[in-house]
Amino acid sequence: MEQQEYAIGATRVAAGRTDGRKGGVGATDAAVAVREAARPGGAADGAPDAVPPARADAEQALDPELSPDPGLLRLAHWFAAATPGTADDLCAASFGLYPARHFGAPAEPSATGPADPDVSWWHGPTAHATASRRTREAQDSRAEGALRRARLDEAALPVVRSGAKPGRPGRHRRPERGQPGARPAQDRSAPAGAGQGAVGLPEAERRIAARLLLAHPLVTASGPHADGFPLIRRHRDWLTERFDTLLGYRLVVGPWHARLFKAGLGPGGARRLENPATGAPFTPAAYGQLALALALLVDAPEQLPYRRLLDAMRAAAPELAAVPADTTAALAALSGWQILGDLPEDPADSAFVLTVDRELARAVPAGPPALADGPADLVRRACEAEPATAVRRLLAETPAVIAADLPEDRRAWLHEHRLSGPAALAEFLGLETELRAEGVALLDPAEELTDLALPGTGTLARAALLLVERLVEEVRPLPGEAAEGDVPVSDALIDGVLGDIADDHALPSRYLADRTALRRDALDLLHRLGLITPTPRTTWRLRPPAARYAPAPDLHPTPGTGRHSRPNA
Repeated sequence: MEQQEYAIGATRVAAGRTDGRKGGVGATDAAVAVREAARPGGAADGAPDAVPPARADAEQALDPELSPDPGLLRLAHWFAAATPGTADDLCAASFGLYPARHFGAPAEPSATGPADPDVSWWHGPTAHATASRRTREAQDSRAEGALRRARLDEAALPVVRSGAKPGRPGRHRRPERGQPGARPAQDRSAPAGAGQGAVGLPEAERRIAARLLLAHPLVTASGPHADGFPLIRRHRDWLTERFDTLLGYRLVVGPWHARLFKAGLGPGGARRLENPATGAPFTPAAYGQLALALALLVDAPEQLPYRRLLDAMRAAAPELAAVPADTTAALAALSGWQILGDLPEDPADSAFVLTVDRELARAVPAGPPALADGPADLVRRACEAEPATAVRRLLAETPAVIAADLPEDRRAWLHEHRLSGPAALAEFLGLETELRAEGVALLDPAEELTDLALPGTGTLARAALLLVERLVEEVRPLPGEAAEGDVPVSDALIDGVLGDIADDHALPSRYLADRTALRRDALDLLHRLGLITPTPRTTWRLRPPAARYAPAPDLHPTPGTGRHSRPNA
């Protein structure tokens, strides 16, 4: 029976290197030597030294035509034993199927010229007006479930600190006394863009194809993005060279699918998988079931009874028993990737026959489990790259790159190439560059090259936008204060702001009845966008790019006012 070497890292790639220039992990012939050790009962590092008795009994009942790939089987055990965050990182490192994520709304333009790239996000031009306008337009087009802004008492005291807008203090916070003085005009400078001009038809097609691959690393000729597949095939040579040169990604284009092998994003930078039906995040057990099913499907027959697959999964790894919801989510993800055809409406339907695309199944694994000592080592190997490639990957995949988050060598590269480095990617992908003192963001005003949008059209996105706006207004450093860093935010302030939002807006009943769910979901969305982050000592820290979504600050406060003083509107 054919056993796939790609699944344990033996994919042959020309000039594969461990610096990440070929998909994040260099492939070598060493994987062949590890193959036998990675089989059940072998002595590969990270695998059990002895076969459990239950496993030994189950091996006697294995389906001879459904033999699991040893590398993916090992990966399934790593997933099942991981914590939720580590499982997300492991998924990005081993599969690399995550989409890019970028901010959309650019900062408001101004007649004063482009924004100073050395100004802080805390004090620079913002996208607040654009975000608010887009959200209002979305509200008008979506009557059901939309948030309604309550009337605010203009005579009430302001509730924000610097650059405050008028409003009532709310029941959940103590108002502070305002100070006299008029607010000067706000600074609305334009961002330092990449200078995108008109492009010809070939250039436009290449850009469309590149953006499609970055958003959807697996594109098929019959899938939901089939319209873009001919463009990928037409420009595959150019795309292959550019993805390799700029990002160290390997692009493989076949007759029926295109696969961009992305690298991992390192610890804490991954994108989680979600149940296609419910939107619930994948649990470690669901990831384990995904890898376990994939281990069987890479060599499965094209027509496979549904019950036979489930039985083979239990027989291959009885110790990885999962609740039915985890198995259902895993198979739904494989169906979404078109590895499996339609799934049965009734999971108990034993007569249902699955259609298996083995070619796509073999195209999914990107990282080599057999070359790694364990999950942490695999995550580390997947994101290894030279400084230039590593920083460009972050620019291409994440909303913003904060220099303080980078190791010294990558921070030095970003400082030296802060103009040319982002500009090359902006030209390649049709993005706009936003330079600030803390770092760089590549913006996508079309809001196509992202899996999360802020502002968004849903109730949760609107609540999250209001939350981050008001948190920034409360804790933003004043001019003259140290601004190049995160700002701590207390639990009490978050709860107070969310209480105000619930009072001032019509929220769905589930959020009105469960404020904990509102807090959890809103903070989760902001965290995934890189606008807020949890810390061990303080509950949360607000990140500088969060100020993009608040009104511009008052850069000229009244002389002699204190830190907590607020000018009248």
